Amino acid sequence: MRVFVTGASGWIGSAVIPELIAAGHQVVGLARSDAAALTVSGAGAEVLRGTVDDLDVLRDGADASDGVIHLAFKHDLAFSGGFEAAALANQAAVEAMGEVLAGSDRPFALASGVLGLAPGRVATEADGLGADAEGSAPGGGLSLRRATARYVVDLAARGVRSSVVGLAPSIHGEGDHGFMASLVAVARDKGLAGYLGDGSQRWPAAHVADAARLFRLALEKAPAGSHLFGVADQGVPIRTIAEVIGRHLDLPAGPVPEEDAAGHFGWLAPLVALDSPASSAATRELLDWQPVQPGLVEDLEKGHYFR
Repeated sequence: MRVFVTGASGWIGSAVIPELIAAGHQVVGLARSDAAALTVSGAGAEVLRGTVDDLDVLRDGADASDGVIHLAFKHDLAFSGGFEAAALANQAAVEAMGEVLAGSDRPFALASGVLGLAPGRVATEADGLGADAEGSAPGGGLSLRRATARYVVDLAARGVRSSVVGLAPSIHGEGDHGFMASLVAVARDKGLAGYLGDGSQRWPAAHVADAARLFRLALEKAPAGSHLFGVADQGVPIRTIAEVIGRHLDLPAGPVPEEDAAGHFGWLAPLVALDSPASSAATRELLDWQPVQPGLVEDLEKGHYFR
């Protein structure tokens, strides 16, 4: 297939491109800068210049493709406190490409998330896309992202082989600048590898290479309207993560008072408070996807997050 990939130069996109090319697909990657274009072309993909805000470029990219994988998200904006604005931009981009793909039977795989889908219990692929799901989200950004995921699933009724890949909050590996890197940075800045309460809140995780393979499988064979989970570790306690971070940074690991959470963790505070384990059993059975890369704790212990 000729596959249009947004976010092609990003953390997950940089793993998805070689995964697709190795399987025989041709990749066209969206690149918003000269540096991104070099990354995309260096990975063996054709470059389409533009940003997630260039809706006409996105429409053209989708229209000229046999399938779309949408990974682009304004993570720099989201990680600096503008999650809702990032989610709004993402919603507009998805709707623009969805309209082009309607009636074509082409695949459209969307990157979404699993954090907060079913706080306090193990979430499954059956969670998070119902009309009542917004109530569990600790903020407008997550609710908007969930609504976008529902839109993509509903494209199945409009002739799109759509799938939503709910990603664990930690898609880890060497070079990661996401949630784990942010927690490491907070610990360095505050002199404490912190957690809330007793630190028993659980976060699911997956290695970036396993996530990339899941996107390829979704593109190739996921049934229309699929909700998939990119989860390898079902739930790693935040305290366990903090203790590994503290050991590698030679800092204490300990609780942060609830009233100090926002000051300590910043934009991460409501997310660190979530107990949000998730199972990918249905995804593994549906697509024969088996994570084979190191788990989160093993990856943290390798030390690359602390160099």
